[in-house]
Amino acid sequence: MLLTRWLWLDPAVSLIIAVVIFVGTWGLLKESLRLSLHAVPERIDPDAVKNYLQGLPGVCEVHDLHIWGMSTTETALTAHLVVAGGHPGDDFLDRIARVLDHRFRIGHATLQVELADGDGACRLAPGDVV
Repeated sequence: MLLTRWLWLDPAVSLIIAVVIFVGTWGLLKESLRLSLHAVPERIDPDAVKNYLQGLPGVCEVHDLHIWGMSTTETALTAHLVVAGGHPGDDFLDRIARVLDHRFRIGHATLQVELADGDGACRLAPGDVV
């Protein structure tokens, strides 16, 4: 600036640097906002996860399904599985957890088994209850 007397050069370069920083960090900002809102990570289709769970043998219904990011690389899931014919056992739940991790990259799955022949309905079963 001293040699050329271009007084506009310093603010112009500063604006260019600010734009480069903003563009470079836009993805991180979006991901951080989604994490803070406990939103479903963009890479996961919640309908596909629900369809997988509902298609499992013995599962009559899936409700109270929640999927959220715990960090930029880890995802958690909770769901209630209504199962007919008694509790399916730990091996069944372990297989589900492994498939959720492998297929959907959901590493932390917490599944609550409810028996279809039980007397009372789950108070979280209606779709409008969170």
